[in-house]
Amino acid sequence: MAGDKNKEKLILDSAVSLFTSKGYLATRMEDVAKTAGISKGLTYFYYKNKEDLFMALTKKAFDQFKDEFRDVYRSKGKSGLEMLSDLLVKIVVFAKANQVYYDAILNFLDLLKKYNNPETRKLIDPKTLESSHFQKLLEIHHEPAKIGIMMVSQGIKDGSIRAELQPEITFYTVWSMIIGYEKMLGPIEYEGKDLKIHSENWEPGFLRLMQEMLKGTIQATKKTTVQGSLF
Repeated sequence: MAGDKNKEKLILDSAVSLFTSKGYLATRMEDVAKTAGISKGLTYFYYKNKEDLFMALTKKAFDQFKDEFRDVYRSKGKSGLEMLSDLLVKIVVFAKANQVYYDAILNFLDLLKKYNNPETRKLIDPKTLESSHFQKLLEIHHEPAKIGIMMVSQGIKDGSIRAELQPEITFYTVWSMIIGYEKMLGPIEYEGKDLKIHSENWEPGFLRLMQEMLKGTIQATKKTTVQGSLF
């Protein structure tokens, strides 16, 4: 059994390496087998096709992603707001260090949009839908978010996040901001732009704005302005 697990890991690691260097489309199952030093037939024994292999890789990506969330949530003496700030930094580091895994996570979020609509579900490759790893992903993809929601709830409890916020909506809003933050790194780091934004001021500025949104400073300032005009 341990040998089976080792071979599965070897195949997955080889796939990650090839997807990183050659890209998903240019990589063939025989390339993965060759890199893993395993026969093509045995590779197909563990993973039915490349789509199945990619779903297994995506499942592993979500498992690792969940570990990042868990590490932040278990950190001692941190408020909920500090946890969410740490999470932003950790996700960006994770994306840079594991680009294939992070891209697989984003790809799965797009896949879910198609899957949820019976019309667009037909556009998904049947080999993906048949993958047992895809079915497992449908069960587990919410798990990182559940931990993120607990961070928001903790922040509401400890007073670092304003009390009227709804934890689920708040976390998914923050996560969508973090996804956007990571996607914007390319345009921001590009040298040939005539804008007063650079990677050095983008992260602290983004963090400060996110914190103010959650603490309620923006709302508080607005109220003060309204009162000032009334009296």
